Amino acid sequence: MKALFRSTSSAWLALGPRFLPFADAASDDLPLPRLLRLSLFQVSVGMVTVLLTGTLNRVMIVEMNMAAWIVALMVSLPLVFAPLRALIGHKSDTYSSALGWRRAPFIWYGTMLQWGGLAFMPFALLVMSDAPDAPQWAGPMAAAAAFLFVGAGIHTTQTAGLALATDLAPEETRPRVVALLYVMLLVGMLISAVILSGLLADFSPKRLIQVIQGSALVTLVLNTIALWKQEARRPDRTRADRKTVPFSEAWQTLRADPRSGRLLIAVALGTAAFTMQDVLLEPYGGEILGLSVGATTLLTALLAGGTLIGLAASARALGKGIDPHRLAANGMLIGIAAFSLVIFASPFQSAAMFRVGTLLIGLGGGLFAVSALIAAMDLSDVSDNGLVLGAWGAVQATAAGVGLALGGTLRDIVGSIGEAGVLGQAFQVPSAGYTFVYHLEIGLLFAAIIAIGPLIRARRLLKHPNNTNFGLAEMPS
Repeated sequence: MKALFRSTSSAWLALGPRFLPFADAASDDLPLPRLLRLSLFQVSVGMVTVLLTGTLNRVMIVEMNMAAWIVALMVSLPLVFAPLRALIGHKSDTYSSALGWRRAPFIWYGTMLQWGGLAFMPFALLVMSDAPDAPQWAGPMAAAAAFLFVGAGIHTTQTAGLALATDLAPEETRPRVVALLYVMLLVGMLISAVILSGLLADFSPKRLIQVIQGSALVTLVLNTIALWKQEARRPDRTRADRKTVPFSEAWQTLRADPRSGRLLIAVALGTAAFTMQDVLLEPYGGEILGLSVGATTLLTALLAGGTLIGLAASARALGKGIDPHRLAANGMLIGIAAFSLVIFASPFQSAAMFRVGTLLIGLGGGLFAVSALIAAMDLSDVSDNGLVLGAWGAVQATAAGVGLALGGTLRDIVGSIGEAGVLGQAFQVPSAGYTFVYHLEIGLLFAAIIAIGPLIRARRLLKHPNNTNFGLAEMPS
């Protein structure tokens, strides 16, 4: 029996890395149970993201009868802290602690900010929506503070958590570790969306308080489990008397590397391009192609499915040593083809073409996101992990927020102007606002490819100095 058990175990272990998603992300230094436990901080971030941008967005407008512009302002407040992620990452690099921890304190600070913001958020929303005896400014001020606290917590936790994962993972497994962390973020969003929608099906003020404060407790529990015994104590790295580099000097060192500027520009352009359509896909399917509510809801599953395929494919390709800049450019090329299909779905009135385009948007976005992050990690030879990942996170989160806002705004503006006949007969169609945004996204992706192209060439020439092949990377930019 023991022999049978050993042979079965050996067969399963051999099968795992080949067929189980991200099973090969583990290593001797970071075994799979420990890695999965660490990834719980991404699950909590995914849960809070769904709560803010999905559940509360709908509840505040529909059940609580708040103005849409106030809701949009509140939901966007967490993005205020996105540009500070570079500073947060640098502070975690240079943190002084007698206990010898660099990342753990910042993950804990972020957890406390998330927990605190969520703890009093429901009361602030109730005062804001229905409290005749309270001053008019009290509700909005309290709600704004709650959303700001949660936003600061998300960005602090995610920046320090990604830096800790990078510290713990060996260089050869980092691409698969990063892809796994992205998958866990999506898993957290998916599970949370289902649970939160069920809990708030019968809305009441009391149920709102229970759900939001329950989310605060879940955040605290998940992040505590994720952080427990993850970071080794290294007092030599956190001594108060050690020499540290000021943020301004560290930032100048990072900027002095010619790779960093081009990469961050490509991240900003590519992220904005893939994000602008987030608020448009379902309305486009319903208004332009006449799809039912159920059919448009499935688009989210297609987009998420494509993203998961892209994450898995990027982890596998990067694990084989493929240049992350080249893989990111491939993801953007897939995005260009995807948006083209979405545009042509209107004149052809083809729901199938639209669905394929949606799947490819997810695939291209997944390839681009992980590859760009791995390319940023390659900059750790000129700066520490915290600053590099913080800079990437600041650019990525800010571009995502700006892209979301621009997508909806430009669709409304161009649609209204086109309907009035100012732009000519070609724009007097319902799809004009949508297709303008999709064409803009294609243009942004081409600009991002131009920005990242020389980085592919530089790496390629470094590996093959006598290579005379001419391709996209060699085109002048």
